[in-house]
Amino acid sequence: MRKAFLAAALASSALTTAAFAQDITVGVSWSNFQEERWKTDEAAIKEALDAAGAAYISSDAQSSSAKQLADIESLIAQGADALIILAQDSQAITPAVQAAADEGIPIVGYDRLIEDARAFYLTFDNVEVGRMQARAVLEAAPEGNYVMIKGSPTDPNADFLRGGQQEILQEAIDSGAITIVGEAYTDQWLPANAQRNMESILTANDNNVDAVVASNDGTAGGAVAALAAQGMEGIPVSGQDGDHAALNRIAKGTQTVSVWKDARDLGKRAAEIAVEMANGTEMTAIEGAAEWTSPAGTTLVAQFLEPVPVTQENLSAVVDAGWIEKDALCQGVEAGPAPCN
Repeated sequence: MRKAFLAAALASSALTTAAFAQDITVGVSWSNFQEERWKTDEAAIKEALDAAGAAYISSDAQSSSAKQLADIESLIAQGADALIILAQDSQAITPAVQAAADEGIPIVGYDRLIEDARAFYLTFDNVEVGRMQARAVLEAAPEGNYVMIKGSPTDPNADFLRGGQQEILQEAIDSGAITIVGEAYTDQWLPANAQRNMESILTANDNNVDAVVASNDGTAGGAVAALAAQGMEGIPVSGQDGDHAALNRIAKGTQTVSVWKDARDLGKRAAEIAVEMANGTEMTAIEGAAEWTSPAGTTLVAQFLEPVPVTQENLSAVVDAGWIEKDALCQGVEAGPAPCN
């Protein structure tokens, strides 16, 4: 009889917990869902929310900071209990943070810094990503003329990356081994804008360029397209995100490195944190969280995940992890690196 009572009590508790979780709705505001990697992030977020019994709603700002503000208002009106925000513009997002705070809705600043202590900051270590990019390119091209293709000027990550890159390159710059002959931000991280920037820099330097430190795989793709048009494929180019097209370029030898930030881990963690905070957990009580001071001096609660640089030396890792199928990785590759050989 005691066992039956205990079993009934446990069953009742489980039902209550499930019902409580099912009352949670998490709203996700994407800055521009057209970029390849965000689809992977979304799938991971949805899977983790499903596991928690929470609902998912979302919106796509389509690279418009004004639309993102309206989107977040809509997510709040739809009953979001927590928000995950991939900010299009770290400064322009402030009114949305205020609107959520007024309703007592917690925010996870996803992958990009929101300069507001009311938003939990979840990302990879982007300064280290920049270091990894520069290390790989510098190893491949220890001398010569360098081009720096940066990210969007409205995204703080662009400067975090650039700072990490500079840390690694500074000694070679000081010694005269390398010279930065061109540098440009890429509006909205768009590959077409990166390609135009790269074309302009090549023209200004009569194609006398030996390496490109591009800040993500989209901008790397734009840079490679510009180089290919001049018959210059194969000079060292960096990127990040582990985009399938970029990993294929690494296998082909037209991109040197993509710093892989497993979006599945980031998406899963964001969903878990959002649900915890919706249930009333304080930011400082989140496992793995710590106080972090931004370059602007704002103290936030943050968690940083570890990235992995992928080159021809460890391409098999992304296949082994199920990130990309071998056929996609090796498409058009003849006698390439493992696992394409």
